[in-house]
Amino acid sequence: MKRALLAALLLVACGKSETVRASHEVLSDDVIPSDTLQLVTAIVADWSATATELRVYERTDAKAPWRLVMGPWPGVVGKGGTGWGMGRHGRGPYPNRSGPLKQEGDGRSPAGAFLLPRSFGYADTATTDLPYQRVDASWKCVDDPKSTRYNTILDERTVKVDWRSAEDMRRSDELYTWVVDVAHNPTRIPNGGSCIFLHVWGGPASATVGCTAMEEPQLAKLIGTLKPRWNPMFVLLPKSEYSALAPAWNLPAP
Repeated sequence: MKRALLAALLLVACGKSETVRASHEVLSDDVIPSDTLQLVTAIVADWSATATELRVYERTDAKAPWRLVMGPWPGVVGKGGTGWGMGRHGRGPYPNRSGPLKQEGDGRSPAGAFLLPRSFGYADTATTDLPYQRVDASWKCVDDPKSTRYNTILDERTVKVDWRSAEDMRRSDELYTWVVDVAHNPTRIPNGGSCIFLHVWGGPASATVGCTAMEEPQLAKLIGTLKPRWNPMFVLLPKSEYSALAPAWNLPAP
């Protein structure tokens, strides 16, 4: 019963991704920066798959080979599969690649390459080098595209509330026990999508509405492994896209 309830609640977790982005806009020619020495990968079978396999790789410098240090382990993504998001790879489909776009209400997790800047959770402290914030009932992630705080995680006690909707970062369930912020839509383009995280799953048969989720012990271990001085990144792609982009993005072989 508990697992079934968590699976149901997982479908209301994460943020919304709003409108179709048209043409591709490159944010950086160097999708995986030379100073990124830690990489979390999530590979799905195809654009519609909801199950994923995660791994962590590390390297000593930009010219060194990637070395597998964790994984693989199972996770889940959006109930609608995946679709191109906005991150280090740019906006919309990567040049010469196809695939769906992340849209409002489609239940897809954003595909592409994203920074992992910080973490959140229910505990007072966390064993992690990432910036960590304990959250309570006042912490929100704003998903109202008309708000000046859109796609921002904040303590509502410290700002003037100008939004009509926001996610609770301190939920009544276990799903946000640990959270890693995925820097999707970092420029906070209205209707571009908001509140995308790595968080606890509701079980292997569950799905999210835009996040990537996994079992709690594995997520806690991952948070403890990530090092901001290594500029960690998250890459989520279907298998065919991963294989095609691995040489250009300097990705490790799965």
